[in-house]
Parts: sequence; structure tokens; C-alpha cells
Amino acid sequence: MRRLADELELRPSKGKGQNFVVDPNSVRRLVRLAGVTAQDTVLEVGPGLGSLTLGLLPAARRVVAVEIDPLLAGLLPATVAERAPGSADRLTVVEGDALRIDVPGGPTALVANLPYNVSVPLVLRLLEDVPSLQRGLVMVQTEVAERLTAGPGSRVYGVPSVKLAWYASARMAGAVPRSVFWPVPNVDSALVAFERRPPPPGDRLATFAAIDAAFAQRRKTLRAALAGWAGSAAEAETRLRAAGVDPGARGEALTVADFARLAAASDEVS
Repeated sequence: MRRLADELELRPSKGKGQNFVVDPNSVRRLVRLAGVTAQDTVLEVGPGLGSLTLGLLPAARRVVAVEIDPLLAGLLPATVAERAPGSADRLTVVEGDALRIDVPGGPTALVANLPYNVSVPLVLRLLEDVPSLQRGLVMVQTEVAERLTAGPGSRVYGVPSVKLAWYASARMAGAVPRSVFWPVPNVDSALVAFERRPPPPGDRLATFAAIDAAFAQRRKTLRAALAGWAGSAAEAETRLRAAGVDPGARGEALTVADFARLAAASDEVS
């Protein structure tokens, strides 16, 4: 990986979240923990220089690699042809922004070292727009991993926790040392594993609007925090009681099912 970078005169971009995995044991660990099988089409976002791609190809039916950097996207097929020629025909490289492009191939699993600055919106966007995606293992900043996997009542439970819970169950799957990256980041990393499950009954957009409002002012009771969303504090209390939610509770006490029920009750009383 370092030789490739030198040949390209590549300087990793902080703006693009480029911290490349250069430790082979870490690559093997990711592939193993992701449980990739010969039936899987794996989506990898941000393959970079291709270290994880080379680990995924022998295990998967196909790998769809989405890379925003044109230089790296152009290099990846040649890297795979050189290092894993027997797997080169199982690789599809898509140049573009994974937050915006249509993802081809009907991937079943997401396995990726995600750019820290877009990890939450990216996971949520893929779960919403790629229905074939059933599970994933992603490497993210530890602080983000804790938020994504937190449960009600946790001090870090918030918007990312609840919105991910709409789509999937999630758990922490291990820590990742800083030393496995080049360049070495100034933050700790961790693995998040998730598995898709049916969403609760209700409208997603309406539920997400209630979630956003509830956590915009974390220290306030739901009666106060949802006043703007409902039109007034009194109306917020009416909707909360209709949903069977204590108006004196705070957002961090509610599950995603509670928020879905609140959004549904709001439609009934409005």
C-alpha cells in the first residue's frame, strides 16, 4: 500500500477522510467478523488503495467498491489484477459519492472502513435506499460507534442511535488500534455490526421528524422539546399522552417504537 502511494505521489486527504488500513491481520479480522460468504455481494465504500478489497474478494461472490477519488478508483482494478488475478472478474468499481449515487449489483452486505465525517448519514442512506442490504460491519470513529449502538437511557443515546434502530439492530464488534492505519489518525476507531430487521409500524419521515425535535434540546422534557414540532407545549402533551408516553420524560428514554407511535398518534389527533 505504501509503495502504491509513493508511485502515485499520493498524500492522503483529511477532507476525504483518507486513513488507509495497512495491517493485513486487521483486514483478515474484518472479513472474518463480517461473516462474508460466497453468496454475498459485498458493498465496500472508500476502498482507497485496496487492502480490504483484496481481503474481501476471495470470500465474496462479488465486491462493489465505491470510491470518490478518481485516482484511486482508476488504480483499484490494476491493483486487484496484480495481487489477486483470480478474483479480478468479481470486482466492480464505481467512481462517485456513495451518499448520492445509485448503488449497483444488489449488495447484501456492507463491509467498509468508512470516512469519519460521513459515516452516520452514509449508513442511514444505504439502509434506506439499498433494500437488498441485509447486514454490515463498518469501521468508524469510536465516539460514532458508541452513538450508533447506544440504547435508551445511555448518555450517548441520540438521533443516530434511534434512526439506525429504525432499520437494524446494531452492536459494538470490537476496537481497532490506531496503528493499523496510514496515516495514523488522532482518534480511536471501533467496529459496528448491524443486521436489518423490519421497521416499526408507521411513517419513517414523520417518525424521524419527531426524533429530530426531541433531541434538539436534550435537557428539556418532551413536553417542552416537542412544542415547536407540535405547535405548542399543550399540543405536544396531548400527542404524547395519546401515544402513551409520559410528557415529563426526555427523548433519551424513548425507543424507536415509542417515536413511531408518537408520530402515528400525532396524525390521529391533528
